[in-house]
Amino acid sequence: MLVAFSVTPLGAGDSVGDLVAEAVRVVRASGLPNRTDAMFTTIEGEWDEVMAVVKQAVDVVAAGAPRVSVSLKADVRPGVVDALHAKVEHVERRLAEQ
Repeated sequence: MLVAFSVTPLGAGDSVGDLVAEAVRVVRASGLPNRTDAMFTTIEGEWDEVMAVVKQAVDVVAAGAPRVSVSLKADVRPGVVDALHAKVEHVERRLAEQ
């Protein structure tokens, strides 16, 4: 499965980059395939392992903020592997055909 999520610290001041970086650090330390962009971090893996990483990322942010907002989108496709790259490559191939 793929899970794209963002964690937003609330009530921790104007600059939340350090707390967000801690959440990304948790994701990268998980060893699961992942990608971070300006809006979301996407993780690929099995349901329980991905959700455990999301929880850890929220917990690390909650340690430094009184409130945390989480946005999450999931693509659940049993048996599919490397969707993190394959989905983008498919679109890029289509774009190259035109």
